[in-house]
Amino acid sequence: MRNSQHRFTNDGNAMPAIGFGVWQSRGDELIGAVQCALDAGYRLVDTAAIYGNESEVGSAIKTAGVCREDIFITTKLWNDRHDDVENAFNESLTKLGCDYVDLYLIHWPVSGQNLFVSAWDAMIKLRDSGRVKNIGVSNFSIEQIRRLEAETGVLPAVNQLQIHPFNQQRELVDWLRTQGIITQAWSPLGHGNQNILTHPVILKIAEQQHKTPAQIVLRWLYENQIIALPKSSTPQRIRENIDIFDFNLSTSELSAINALDRGLNVGNDPDAFR
Repeated sequence: MRNSQHRFTNDGNAMPAIGFGVWQSRGDELIGAVQCALDAGYRLVDTAAIYGNESEVGSAIKTAGVCREDIFITTKLWNDRHDDVENAFNESLTKLGCDYVDLYLIHWPVSGQNLFVSAWDAMIKLRDSGRVKNIGVSNFSIEQIRRLEAETGVLPAVNQLQIHPFNQQRELVDWLRTQGIITQAWSPLGHGNQNILTHPVILKIAEQQHKTPAQIVLRWLYENQIIALPKSSTPQRIRENIDIFDFNLSTSELSAINALDRGLNVGNDPDAFR
């Protein structure tokens, strides 16, 4: 199924309602996965400088037979470049082989450096230059985003967070919605040994809906207006993960998944990570 669904930023720009993540993917396997994803209908590809695979992403996009203007490319500023934003961005742009990106994110706030506001100011300038269509953040708290707005007058278009049924971050997500900030979910299917996809609640709903457990979780995110960024190198799973637009979850099914929240963060602490 082709992805014809979109979300709209606080600037009025459209972005696809589901994306393809490429963390920990490299080489020919990554190129093949991105090409498969684009063929399956994904139009948002999410990478980052720290992933070390921007060049492969660029190569895959160039040879996929899809117009650049139809692909929404996201990359991210790494923690050691908050005081060197323009050079870091130019390096990413060169590796991607593009003359603009659709979304550029501050990957982590790195509060101890106290540089994320100045980095944000530099990103505003990049957006104003036209080389970035949208700017946003990743792993930022309410307080940190409020500080960005207070000191620059500009809210992020996106906050990318670790969101999945076991880590729903409802207070933050609800607040972002009130500000018109889109939430994107990294590791939307969980990470490591969390076993989200084998949880009895997810399995029961999948059986009732005649869908895969992953499709149930991704549909739950979609119905919560969250853009999921699933990652896979398996063609069948890549195709299945975008095939979530032909069914709806019932109120009771949504409530059952909501009840799985346990605040289980498997990543780094945004307030402490360097």
